[in-house]
Amino acid sequence: MKKHLAFAIAFAALGCGTSVYAQEDFSAQLKARQGQFRIMAINLGILGGMAQGKIDYDAEAAQAAADSLVGVSMIQQPPMWPEGSDNMSIDGTRAQPTIWEDKVDFLSKWEDLGTAAAGIQTAASGGVEALGPAMGQIGGACKACHDTHRAPES
Repeated sequence: MKKHLAFAIAFAALGCGTSVYAQEDFSAQLKARQGQFRIMAINLGILGGMAQGKIDYDAEAAQAAADSLVGVSMIQQPPMWPEGSDNMSIDGTRAQPTIWEDKVDFLSKWEDLGTAAAGIQTAASGGVEALGPAMGQIGGACKACHDTHRAPES
């Protein structure tokens, strides 16, 4: 009987230790959210280059880039932002604890990004003249979130 109890306690302790470790290993979530921002940066670079005249305007490429931004904006965010995956808790992120302190604001800002992405999606095929104002809206949405929830580069 004592052997079974000792085994059960040891097994439970092992399970608890594994759970704690799994909760602290946010590498998958961190890679996923950084990946989405890289995808956004590439596509914003294409659209921004066209808007600034650094890249020849191409309606098909502009539309594809805008469509990609909308796709990224539709990714469900909460699973990628587990509490404790902030810059005060782990290395490799600039996410500030304010994300979890005010989740409503963070998710609202992500929604604003989606609205701005939909705007640039509509503008993308309208010529280079339509890209500038739409880029301003999406830039404003990014900045609003970064100003509140992202630490400056060190």
